[in-house]
Amino acid sequence: MSVTLPRTPLYTDHYEYTMLEASLHDGTADRPSVFEVFGRRLPTGRRYGVVAGIGRMADAIRRFRFEDGDLEGLTERGVIKESTAEWLAGFRFSGDIDVYAEGELYFPGSPIVTVSGGFGECVLLETLVLSILNHDSAVAGAAARMVTAARGRPILEMGSRRTHETAAIASSRAAYLAGFSATSNLEAGRRYGVPTAGTSAHAFTLLHRSEEDAFRAQIEAFGTDTTLLVDTYDITQGIRNAISVAGPRLRSIRIDSGDLDVMATGARELLDELGAPDTKIVVSGDLDEYSIAALAAAPVDMYGAGTAVVVGSGAPTAQLVYKLVEVEGRPVAKRSEHKGTTGGRKSAVRRHKPTGTATEEVVVSQGEPESMPGDKRLQVPLFVSGELAPQPTLEESRELLRQRLISIPWEGLKLSPGDPAVPVVMSRAS
Repeated sequence: MSVTLPRTPLYTDHYEYTMLEASLHDGTADRPSVFEVFGRRLPTGRRYGVVAGIGRMADAIRRFRFEDGDLEGLTERGVIKESTAEWLAGFRFSGDIDVYAEGELYFPGSPIVTVSGGFGECVLLETLVLSILNHDSAVAGAAARMVTAARGRPILEMGSRRTHETAAIASSRAAYLAGFSATSNLEAGRRYGVPTAGTSAHAFTLLHRSEEDAFRAQIEAFGTDTTLLVDTYDITQGIRNAISVAGPRLRSIRIDSGDLDVMATGARELLDELGAPDTKIVVSGDLDEYSIAALAAAPVDMYGAGTAVVVGSGAPTAQLVYKLVEVEGRPVAKRSEHKGTTGGRKSAVRRHKPTGTATEEVVVSQGEPESMPGDKRLQVPLFVSGELAPQPTLEESRELLRQRLISIPWEGLKLSPGDPAVPVVMSRAS
């Protein structure tokens, strides 16, 4: 399905246009330059990061073009001069972009994105690229931890009401990439093909004169292949009412409050007693990776996670940066204390044991890592001379992440703080 998305030339900071203006004035705007996106560290407590948002970023760069009124508005507000407006009038990104594939893992220092082209065209993309990758990678990183904690039980993403309406769509996509089974967000379903699901809220039960009337209305509308919310009043009576109305073929009940471990255990016992052993139990209510892990032994069949997903479970940004590392083939580096960079364009491979377990990531500045058995080259083309390269589907990226999580040492999947799951070795080509 074709989906119309907004153009993106103003999805950036004023200072990007300040640098463009000045570089056009002194003749440096077209100097061949290389920018890199990387993280100096992982969010606190994390042992790996997930690359997410590459597909959205590609779409945004493809739509980075000006139309009538855009440039006029920038000149009227004094952001740029007429000469710069003329330079931007037919703007299309014409450089190269190499990336870690969406669904790939990253670690401190991983060159996740490399943008090559004239300084002016590359610098304009900084805020756009970072805003997408920082958000989506943060959400995907948190969601992947929840998927691991769920141990194969499905998780529904249901955080749309806890974030900005546009961020909700991106969050749904990122969570699905990370392994969630579905989302409550219908626009994510329309735009990205993410499966959607949903039941009802307490308001629907309160609307009716009795809980039985509410359950009966839902069953009449959807049949028994639905989920009844049973904790509006008394959960024990709610379960009894659900089975009384729907019968033992009811697909599932949902519990949204209380001590979920105790509630789920009691619910399972009661459902079995009522002759509904196949009725599943769904739990929700401010779940994160830690509370999901704590429910590992409980008779829970599915989780619903919302707030923690869309805010990155305490890490709302992946802390990625976009830095100039090369000009006209010459490495350049920032020397600020605690915020320095390594000059030169990077190449990266991940090394593996014969069993497939990742052992280290080797990043080389101004050259290529020595090839060894089991190496996997990490960067792939996204744009070549301004043209978008063929891209994987969201389902393919989802599978890539699943495989990558299998490849890291098991210690790297722990929820406790620790060193990155795979060490990054930085070196300079000899």
